[in-house]
Amino acid sequence: MAVELIYETHSISTHNEEGIASGWLPGELSERGRALAAELGERRRDDGLDAVFSSDLRRAVQTAEIAFGDAGIPLIQDRRLRECHYGELDGAPLSRLAGRRAEHIDRPWPGGQSYRDVVELTIDFLREPAEKWNGTKVLLIAHSANRWALQHLLGGVPLEDLVVAPFHWRPGWTYTLPTGWNGS
Repeated sequence: MAVELIYETHSISTHNEEGIASGWLPGELSERGRALAAELGERRRDDGLDAVFSSDLRRAVQTAEIAFGDAGIPLIQDRRLRECHYGELDGAPLSRLAGRRAEHIDRPWPGGQSYRDVVELTIDFLREPAEKWNGTKVLLIAHSANRWALQHLLGGVPLEDLVVAPFHWRPGWTYTLPTGWNGS
């Protein structure tokens, strides 16, 4: 048996609407983001989810609470699902980061993390559902860097390609986390 893992982005935040790179800042859902979070709940509520894991950053927690807070599904926050920490650039205009992502695959942002650091945290996180949630369906609500980590780890896409690709929203990405997966 394996874990069916569904990834969804956190809903639209005020920072998203303003073109701000939140990084580890908590963020707050916008009015439109709250409506989209409710739509996420309607879309996924009857999917047979056994748990919803989210980043512990406010924008992801709000998304999970609005979407699934009354569904009787365990909501579990995990700091290993945080967005990449841009360090000194948390809260900077997204335009200051967009063209520089490839430089920070292995080299941390000043005072922050690299994208490879996010991959390592994602490996650490995924070991838990692979061991404790085998045979279940779980949903993750997190950030762009986490989606790249999943696509890299479970989809085999080079990280170098992911960080420079344009973002195209869609209603979830589904992955299979094989039984006994340990990240190596």
